[in-house]
Amino acid sequence: MNIEIKENKIIIDNPQDFDVPQTLNCGQIFRYSIDGNSAVVYSKNKMAILTWSENRIEISSKDVGYFYNFFDLDRDYSAIKQVLTKDKFLKKAVDYGAGIRIINNDAYEMLVSFIISANNNIGRIKKSVEYLCARFGEECGGYFAFPTLSALKHASVQDFRTAGLGYRAEQMFETIQQLTDEDIENLKNMPSDEQFKFLVSLKGVGEKVANCIMLFGLGVKNVFPVDTWINKVYNALTNTTTTDRKKISKELSARYGELSGFAQQYYFYYFRDNKIK
Repeated sequence: MNIEIKENKIIIDNPQDFDVPQTLNCGQIFRYSIDGNSAVVYSKNKMAILTWSENRIEISSKDVGYFYNFFDLDRDYSAIKQVLTKDKFLKKAVDYGAGIRIINNDAYEMLVSFIISANNNIGRIKKSVEYLCARFGEECGGYFAFPTLSALKHASVQDFRTAGLGYRAEQMFETIQQLTDEDIENLKNMPSDEQFKFLVSLKGVGEKVANCIMLFGLGVKNVFPVDTWINKVYNALTNTTTTDRKKISKELSARYGELSGFAQQYYFYYFRDNKIK
């Protein structure tokens, strides 16, 4: 994979380790749209337009450096896949989702987004996030930024209900009122065990949501978020019918170590996309 950086564009030739639809459609981001061989992606108050063919991806943005990091372009995914495919049970999932990259998104945006995601489908999550951006985000010339924490503090419980949060509206309201910008900055610099402890202390943040925030918003790659699909992965792997997600996360994290987050994404995409029971 060859990467060339220009003033307002990143050009990736022979992108065997980057498939844009796979990366965007595997549950780690909710502010994007795909139309044929092009996509628009938003993060914070920034936007990128991606176009692709079999042999090239072009990422156009005023914030090239931000999206270079956002799409994790410094990381060697070929080396990661080479290690993970030694696990025979995981190999099929890695081969199927070979173009997935883990996105490095904004921690605060991931916190809000994954509280919304609890017991929800991606389409509904996207609509809820879009509503909050349009209602409380800054207009950026054709799109809305993700609302800042200070802006979202003006939202009422009813605003969150109107956004489609249902029973999560009260939880979101309480967490937003509790959080400060200093909390978010401190969170980024905490050891991972303290990050987890802080996150699960917030209303609406359980262990799975905390692990997702850490993986996609804080760069912690040794966590293993467990949802319905990963529960199925574990039961297929162990030939059991357990529903103890704390146990599942702990055992799968131990199995895949520092590459747990990557393994989780390959498994999730493969099992969900193929509706494996």
